[in-house]
Amino acid sequence: MLNRIDLSRADLNLLVLFEIVHDERHVGRAAEKLNLTPSAVSHGLGRLRRLLNDPLFLRTPKGVVPTARAMELASPIADVLARVRSVISTAEPFDPANSTRRFTIGAPDGVAAVFLPPLLAELGRTAPGIDIGVRQLLPAPGETSPERAWRSAFADLEAGAMDIAVIPSGHIPTRFHARSLYNEDFVLAMQAGHPFADDPTLEHYCEMKHLVVSFTGDPHGFVDEVLATQGYSRRIALTVPSFMFALAVLADTDLISALPKRFVARHAARFGVVSLEAPLPLTTFQLNAIAPRAAMMDAGLAWIFDLLAAKHECWG
Repeated sequence: MLNRIDLSRADLNLLVLFEIVHDERHVGRAAEKLNLTPSAVSHGLGRLRRLLNDPLFLRTPKGVVPTARAMELASPIADVLARVRSVISTAEPFDPANSTRRFTIGAPDGVAAVFLPPLLAELGRTAPGIDIGVRQLLPAPGETSPERAWRSAFADLEAGAMDIAVIPSGHIPTRFHARSLYNEDFVLAMQAGHPFADDPTLEHYCEMKHLVVSFTGDPHGFVDEVLATQGYSRRIALTVPSFMFALAVLADTDLISALPKRFVARHAARFGVVSLEAPLPLTTFQLNAIAPRAAMMDAGLAWIFDLLAAKHECWG
């Protein structure tokens, strides 16, 4: 802990410098973002090292890497800066009608494609100057623990790489503010006139050629787990990395795929894709919007978070 003498010589800008260098992993790029010279950044790092009694960042041929101590400090420093920014932002109350802020929301593409249209429509009516960035979120490959499957999303939120995440998991660490949006069911999607529609039985389903959405190309999905419990299996003829791509493929092939119900309801018609209820019980996923509790002190972030949560009634 810093004592009173340390605080008297501490410079808040050094914490900002730490945050940028930690994110960029490169002194030159950090200097560009801070509008400083590389030598000024190096000088600031020297002051930080003396203040915190640790090398913090080690030089490599490709940039710098944080020490173990720097990795420990990254989250608390981000929290400190979030609180300071929140205090400063209260000097001028957040006004969505006149704001020109940009917010970044992370979600799997099948989820983002559902919440984005009504969210953008509402922003167009009430906050036309606000911009949105969407990041594709993916679970960790092969990870069975829900909390660990989305650990990269938690880390990106705490690092400030995005403001809000929407993930299909109810296992949210307590350091995050969470709001349940809806439970997502799955339906079977296929091109109009598909032969499965004439005989939608489990046996006929297993005889079909299937498409699975998998960023890694892994042909084993949650449907296979359900089938295995009933003594069935299926052929995965194709994997694709996104749900929207899946609709485009289904439109031109005889493949069949289990896709999120709300996503299909909003986007399938334009591809000539139809849906049916599955002849077996499919998993229901809980969708939660989450943000760091410290970051929710930002009035602007709290506003966009509440707006996102409120629009879930439009997503059905």
